[in-house]
Amino acid sequence: MLALGVALPGAARAQAYQCRAPVVAAVPRIAPDGPRRVLPVSGYTLALSWSPEFCRTRTKARAHHLQCSGAAGRFGLVVHGLWPQSQRGWPQWCPARAAPSPAELRGALCLMPSPNLVARQWAKHGACMTRRPGQYLKLIRILWEGLSLPDYDRIAREEGLTAGRIRAAFAAANPGWPASAIAVRLNPRGWLEEIRLCYGKTFRPAPCPPARRGVGDATPARIWRGL
Repeated sequence: MLALGVALPGAARAQAYQCRAPVVAAVPRIAPDGPRRVLPVSGYTLALSWSPEFCRTRTKARAHHLQCSGAAGRFGLVVHGLWPQSQRGWPQWCPARAAPSPAELRGALCLMPSPNLVARQWAKHGACMTRRPGQYLKLIRILWEGLSLPDYDRIAREEGLTAGRIRAAFAAANPGWPASAIAVRLNPRGWLEEIRLCYGKTFRPAPCPPARRGVGDATPARIWRGL
């Protein structure tokens, strides 16, 4: 899958066939769904969701219209979020002085194709990293644009596919990324759900802690292509 669609000038793009970011009139209001945890940050996780699997049962869901209906484009890997980590868990729901502006939110939609997702990731995770949502979204864009994405649409057709093959393909496309820093998450049915990239405190690739390593290399895997 190549990024072929046209987004806003300068806006980050997901691994998409197309992307047409709609106008955003208002920013969703986000309510915390857990306790506030203000903890020292020791590293980060960039979670990349495999959109065809996420949208498999959501093509008509109003809440996921932008990502899943096909009206605004078709997506491969998209950003789920950038999450700070700590030695004692993870920070979340830190005090936030601002919410993303409609323009900032729209500028992220070709990378994170849901206004609610962008607003929520800032409120739950980004506010524990920086004071301004624009800085959080800019950092996500920088990390994303530093990655080369494998052709998982082609890899999905391979016989005997495993989680190790999915992980190795990402490492091969990104010299400097060891397999130990790439976590592969499958859903209970064995289909690719997310690829999670582990960073150290200075945003260099770092081995994922045991709790965040995902499934083992030998685990059989499948990749839904959206067909």
